Amino acid sequence: MRRRVFVAAAAGALGAWPWLASRAQAPSVASLPALEGELTLYLGRGEGGLYENVLAAIEERNPKFTLKVRRGPTAALANAIVAEAGAGVRRADVFWAVDAGAIGLVDNAGLARELPTDLTGQLQAQFRYPNWAPVSGRIRTLPFFTGRLAATDIPTDIMALPDTGLKIGWAPAYASFQSFITAMRILEGDAATADWLRRTRANARSYAGELGVVMGVERGEVDIGFANHYYTLRLKSGKPDASVALAFTRDDAGCLVNASGILALAPGELPVNFIRYLFSREVQSYLAREAYELPLVSGVAGPAGLPPLASLAPPQVDLTRLADLKPTLDLMRDSGVL
Repeated sequence: MRRRVFVAAAAGALGAWPWLASRAQAPSVASLPALEGELTLYLGRGEGGLYENVLAAIEERNPKFTLKVRRGPTAALANAIVAEAGAGVRRADVFWAVDAGAIGLVDNAGLARELPTDLTGQLQAQFRYPNWAPVSGRIRTLPFFTGRLAATDIPTDIMALPDTGLKIGWAPAYASFQSFITAMRILEGDAATADWLRRTRANARSYAGELGVVMGVERGEVDIGFANHYYTLRLKSGKPDASVALAFTRDDAGCLVNASGILALAPGELPVNFIRYLFSREVQSYLAREAYELPLVSGVAGPAGLPPLASLAPPQVDLTRLADLKPTLDLMRDSGVL
């Protein structure tokens, strides 16, 4: 039903959805050029089909436009793009990844086309990159069990967390967790990160994914967990009295703002104009409302239940550096975490 509502809105009054703030600085789809022709998009899996809803709405609005989509794990698609380029082949025209590290892998291989500044200029200043654009953000958070803890019981320094004695939930095999550890390596160094991993492991319980972490916290199986913000917000949207709330660290990897991102691989206007639709008021507001993701364009309100980004203190990290994953995995294995 949710997909049908979204597509219907796109076909009808996509430029005037009632929940949009008039102060939004991102353009309306009504002002964007029509799309004509065919594109192949490599799409990283994620967000429970909500990204597919966006794509369906764009096609619905542009009847002369055909989008071919190859879906798969983000890291696998990034590796495929690099391998195809090495063989002298380009099958993807656009790559939409659910993690900036995969974007960095492709960008570092020199395969991304430079994006026009009028497009990247729609993003908040700290999220502007020449060859790719963060579509939406996700903040690393510490979901905690409100049946035992208050926010004031939780340190604002991620490096101090292992010393609290709190029972911790984590998902070491999960890509977002590994990006978090990569950011910790960048900010704190390998030795300090390895020590943190070993000390945290002593009080940690592993889960298959970060939704599982949040659910484990809510059930009181652990006191606190590591997870992107939207897992908690989605749980609480369906269960407002859930015994879980969010805490945030400051100026460290525990409050990293990572992002899904998109880049153009093919020349010409069509890939760039397709990307423009993802930064429209309508799409950005939809992702904030339905996926609880953080808009990184200026003027679009964030998801309900999340403090404004300006009130938090995320670290300044070049997100393309999160592609340096192999040393992270080696460190995690050496520390007994993987």
